[in-house]
Amino acid sequence: MSIPNSLTIFRIILTPVFVILLFDESSFLKQISLVVYIVAALTDWYDGWVARKYGYVSRWGKFLDPLADKILALAALFSFVYLNLIDAWMVWIIVVRDIIITTLRSYAEWHDRPIVTSKTAQAKTFGEFIVIYYILILYVASNIPVIKQDFRNWIENLMHPQVLFGMMLLVTLSTIGTGVMYLFDNRKLLRELYVRYFGAAESN
Repeated sequence: MSIPNSLTIFRIILTPVFVILLFDESSFLKQISLVVYIVAALTDWYDGWVARKYGYVSRWGKFLDPLADKILALAALFSFVYLNLIDAWMVWIIVVRDIIITTLRSYAEWHDRPIVTSKTAQAKTFGEFIVIYYILILYVASNIPVIKQDFRNWIENLMHPQVLFGMMLLVTLSTIGTGVMYLFDNRKLLRELYVRYFGAAESN
């Protein structure tokens, strides 16, 4: 297995470790969960750099790397839902969009017709991770006694439900928007995918 693919697998393995540590009652372990999440995110940058520098590009890697990113991001978002920080319906919209687009991209990649990620979609992903880091850092900070004591009002204002709702609403709207753009730009591929799998079922 190549180095980039090994790092991608490592990122997937770190995801449940992050969740377990985040939900632990220990303030210290919550802090470690933040470190684990940052390390996992850094592997995404590093495996991409290694793949480009040394030519470790494979069809499997092209499929697995974005999937690992989505697993990591959704693990954090669903954790925030469990902690009553954000609304579940927004996260489910992101899940549905990611399933549809990942299926389309995988089909295209398998048939040697890769879909190029648009700048808009890249901006959406960047914004999503900014929101995740924002919430995660503040949540962990709110569970550190010294910080909570000295900056409680600041943290409460920054994590006000309306603030988090507004940030997640922007992410959700951008998720819907980029999803619609993907489907429109690749409507021929989408039609082909539908005919290949659902058309055959209807004929039977």
